[in-house]
Amino acid sequence: MRASRTEEYREFAANRAAHLYRSACLLTSGDTHLAEDLVQETLGRMYMLWGRVSRIDNPAGYAQTVLVRSFLTYRRRRSASERPVGELPDCALLSGDDPELRLALLGALGRLSPKDRAVVVLRYWEDRSIEETADAMNVSSAAVRTRAVRALAKLREQLGGSLVEFAAR
Repeated sequence: MRASRTEEYREFAANRAAHLYRSACLLTSGDTHLAEDLVQETLGRMYMLWGRVSRIDNPAGYAQTVLVRSFLTYRRRRSASERPVGELPDCALLSGDDPELRLALLGALGRLSPKDRAVVVLRYWEDRSIEETADAMNVSSAAVRTRAVRALAKLREQLGGSLVEFAAR
């Protein structure tokens, strides 16, 4: 029985790791190393809970919630203000990607506060409802709506007409 649970967890981790990593990259504004750490922490916490996973209706959604909460906890730490300088993350671009657009969007996301960034990623990248986002962040639905409006206004202000310029290509 224990071996089958371990296999179930391995299958779950293998299927969700890439999705969690993409979300973590967005949350961390392209910091791939921190994203890897957050995914590892999330999968470690999920492993600890895996014996009780039968009580969780949606393990994938729960893992996403754990990821967001791990990110927010990390940002509250004093050491979270450290920033790498002058080097781009070493990641391969998929064909058809626009590196200028990616860098502009990641930079704009990076200038948002961690909670605003989490709202934008969950609502618009993960396509979660307001209630799901509120539950993942442990805040009210009104707080999510307010943060989403403010965060989008900040993104529009930062990106200005440059986003239209990128989209016209």
